[in-house]
Amino acid sequence: MLQGLIGKKVGMTQIFDDAGVAIPVTLIEAGPCYVTQVRTNEHDGYSAVQLGFEEVKPKRLTAGQLGHLKRNNLPPLRFLREFREKDPVVQEGHKVLVADVFTVGDHVDVTGVSKGKGFAGAVKRHHFRGGPKTHGQSDRLRAPGARSSGTTPGRVYKGSRGAGHMGHERVTVQNLAVVLVDGERNLLGVRGAIPGPKGGVVMIKKARKQ
Repeated sequence: MLQGLIGKKVGMTQIFDDAGVAIPVTLIEAGPCYVTQVRTNEHDGYSAVQLGFEEVKPKRLTAGQLGHLKRNNLPPLRFLREFREKDPVVQEGHKVLVADVFTVGDHVDVTGVSKGKGFAGAVKRHHFRGGPKTHGQSDRLRAPGARSSGTTPGRVYKGSRGAGHMGHERVTVQNLAVVLVDGERNLLGVRGAIPGPKGGVVMIKKARKQ
């Protein structure tokens, strides 16, 4: 069976175990997804399954996207993502539900786009310590300090940490435990936090590092 699904982050809550300990949980609206394409080694050079998620109005998609979905009589789907599968056993047009893929106790990797923070300084972006609070300085507390040396090399090396654009990057959080599977409401609950804002699209896969 499939090893992953596309979902949308709903938000965070908490549940309590039998001992009364609070467990932080992120809720994900996982599926329903549709198998929009099956790629094979013979035809494509690799094997994978393409899934579609979230029905939208046809005018939201291009003619090419609509044609791609109409091959299998599928509704207009906003998001398409590929999941590598060694031996895909599903067929195009098949509908996949969260209860078909995940059960409580599984471990998953969740991939999403982190929240964008805009242009950030080195203290916020890279956790620099900043300057001292004493000895008469009044404007060095959140300054990055020296980033290279003078005559040699006389420049800042490429890749050096400093101020710049922070966030809005593809991030994967690994090995989160599944603590809730609600097939009726297409909800998946994982222990801990996942990347992105509420409403952000994520990919949920079976964990690579169990």
